[in-house]
Amino acid sequence: MHPVPYFLTFFLMLAKLTAKNQITLPKRALQSLGAGPAPTYFEVEAENGRLILTPARIGSADAVRQKLATLGITEADIDDAVAWARKHP
Repeated sequence: MHPVPYFLTFFLMLAKLTAKNQITLPKRALQSLGAGPAPTYFEVEAENGRLILTPARIGSADAVRQKLATLGITEADIDDAVAWARKHP
């Protein structure tokens, strides 16, 4: 069996940014994430001139708690934010 040249294993996928800042991801890119339903939400990071999309699992209370802990947001911070929002409708 002959090895496949690298340039034949890499396929450029383009996504177009619309006037409303929306991007449609190529089907092949979503399929490359693996089996199961395609994610609906992505976490977006900007790093060294690139955007990095990571599938986000919305709805898991444990995931939300973990993200808040990672960001250093405490229950007191949330209580303060809620109190502020109620005063400023």
